[in-house]
Formats: sequence, structure tokens, C-alpha cells
Amino acid sequence: MDALTRFLKYIQIDTESDESNEGQTPSSPQQWNLAKVLVEELKELGAEDAHVNDFCTVYAHFPATPGYEDKKALGFIAHMDTVLNGKNISPRLIENYDGKDVTLENGFVIRVAENPELPGLKGRTLVVTDGTTILGADDKAGIAAIMRMCEKLTDPEFPHGRICIAFTPDEEVGSGVDKFDLKEFGADYAVTVDGSAEDTIECENFNAASAKITAAGVEAHPGSAKGIMVNAAGIINEFIGMMPKDEVPEKTEGREGFFHLLEMCGNVENASASYIIRDFDKKNMEKRKKVMRDICSTLQEKYGEDRISLEIQDSYSNMLEIIRQYPELMKSLEDAIRNAGMEPKYLPIRGGTDGCRLSYEGLPCPNLGAGGYGFHGVHEHCTAEGLENGARVLLELITTVF
Repeated sequence: MDALTRFLKYIQIDTESDESNEGQTPSSPQQWNLAKVLVEELKELGAEDAHVNDFCTVYAHFPATPGYEDKKALGFIAHMDTVLNGKNISPRLIENYDGKDVTLENGFVIRVAENPELPGLKGRTLVVTDGTTILGADDKAGIAAIMRMCEKLTDPEFPHGRICIAFTPDEEVGSGVDKFDLKEFGADYAVTVDGSAEDTIECENFNAASAKITAAGVEAHPGSAKGIMVNAAGIINEFIGMMPKDEVPEKTEGREGFFHLLEMCGNVENASASYIIRDFDKKNMEKRKKVMRDICSTLQEKYGEDRISLEIQDSYSNMLEIIRQYPELMKSLEDAIRNAGMEPKYLPIRGGTDGCRLSYEGLPCPNLGAGGYGFHGVHEHCTAEGLENGARVLLELITTVF
């Protein structure tokens, strides 16, 4: 079964995760449906122990071919869940795509100006939606590429060491590997297949932290408030006004960090604001935290220490600190992409990744792409050729590692 056929099958299965079900794994019951399908397919492909555990993580292993038992065990990971608006997907195939703007069935236009990769996809079979839902390439493109790869693993003409497969739930709500069992997975190295273009390697992500500013005020009748009222909402607004104006997501790209105001709420007596802080460089990350602490200190001097407080909590770190310790793995990734007929490109992940968390837990785990673009919106798209190329890179990776 080719990668496109697999992909079109998987996106028809609703796997939206639900962030409102914090602490529940999986966060939505429909994720079990895809997990069960993948277990049966893995069994048909010759996996020795395919199963889904109590936390909706699919594990499977392909034993080493004779003579390769002492080789490193290599793992492949993708996530089953999608963001919201990921059910009742109606895909459309555009054969011999012309590389220009694409008008979807509901009139929405995927524009080259906003999606600069489109001209490079000219001549391929482009997969889009009808414009009412996401496509689900994040990360069912990764699943399709891995499953396509697995078709080759029982071929006696394709020798390899032990191969470890895992499909996880709830990546989109940040808990995809909360219950991941590294011992059961059993890999020495791994890759997540959750990136964009099939020629990309992602081995660095943001350092991340969250910040909450809380203000306490004093209510008074506005007609006689002079010298009495302290407006908590006004203090929060003042804090926000002192933050760097251009260091925000909508004005940054590449390896530029930012402060992102997520929420602000309150009234005269009580008010708060929540931020996330992101930067690739650890020293710059500390400088960003200091910016917020200095603003808080300034406002404490103005209004009193009991009027405003700041709490900053680290979320995750840049996995490059770990991955750079494994140059042999990075060389294998580069060689795999070149052997598949492409030139490797390194891209920073402007976010987090399950591979980041796994790397810090002892499993070096960079990220590869499977040809998907425009994630999390109705402009999401991929190509049949990209899916096949993604699978080919994975097969080449196996040969370069072993």
C-alpha cells in the first residue's frame, strides 16, 4: 500500500485531542480507534509484538535480521492526535499541480505569497482539503511514512538491526510522552517524524517558560477615588505597555525569540496576565526572564511589593544541548537524505517537540519531515511524492545506521 493510500485512510479517522481533559490519557476516546487500526496493520506487516497499552500508546518491534543482532536499536515515533477541526475531512487531490495559488472548494485560497514552498511542489500530486477542516498531515503524514517504511522490514534483502515503532496520543495538548515507556520502546536512538519538508532535519527547539503576572488593587467609588483607588487592571496594562513591542510572535521568525501575551483578565481589585517566553539561546532566555523581573520590580517600587507579583516557570529546553553529543546520529540523518536524492536542510523548531522531552530523558531524538506544510489550519497541504520521499529517507536512515 503506497504512502498516499495509507495517509488518506488515516485522516478519515477522527483523533482530535482535547486539552480540557487535563490528566486523562488519552485526552479523547476516539484516539483509540486509530491506535487499534495501526496495531492490526503492524501485525500484518510482520511486527513481532504490536499492541496498544493502557495509555493509548502503540508499540511494535521488528527483530534484527540474522547477523545484525548486535547493532544499535533504532526507533521511529509519530503522534496520532490532531488539533481541533480534524474530523470529517474531505481531501482533494490535484494531480500535476501547477505551483500556483490553490482555491479550495469553500473559496479559501492557499496563496504562494504565504506558502513559499508551493512553487517547488509543481508537478506533484498535491493534497488539500475542501477548506472547512485541517488536513491532518500533522502528524498522519509521519504515521503514513513510518508504516510505508515498515513494509520493507521483513524483506530478507533488507538487513537491519532491531527496529522500534511507537505511535503516541496527545502530542498536540503537550502530554504525548507523559506516559512513554522508554524501556518498553527499547531504542538506542530514535527520530520523531513530525516535521515539514522531507529533506529537513530539526534538532533544535525553543527554550520555553511561562510567566504569570498578578496584580491586587483597591476598589473605591470612582467619584471619590482620589488617593484611595488602586486599579489592578491598570497595573497589568502598565506592565504590558513596558514589554518589548517588537519581540512578539507576529514580528519574529527563524531563530528569533519572543514574548507572547496569551491572556489578560481582571478588574479594579484583581487582574492578571499570562505570557509564554521563547528563545533558542539559553543566555538570551535568561535575559528575557530578567526583562520581566525588572519591569515587575519597577512597578513594585511604584505601587508597593504587595500590589504586583511575577511567577516564571520553565517548561522545556532546547534539545540541541543533547543532540550535539551524538554527531554520528546527525551524520546518519544527513547521509540518509542525500541517499534519497535530496540535500539536507536544518530548520529550527519554533515550538516544542516530543523528541525534545525524550532527548532529555535519555533517548536522543531529532525530528524529520514527511512532506506536510501549513499545519493547524485549513491551508494545510502535502504531496503524494513527499510522503513517499519521507518513507524513503527513513529506509535510508536504517541502512546508514546499520
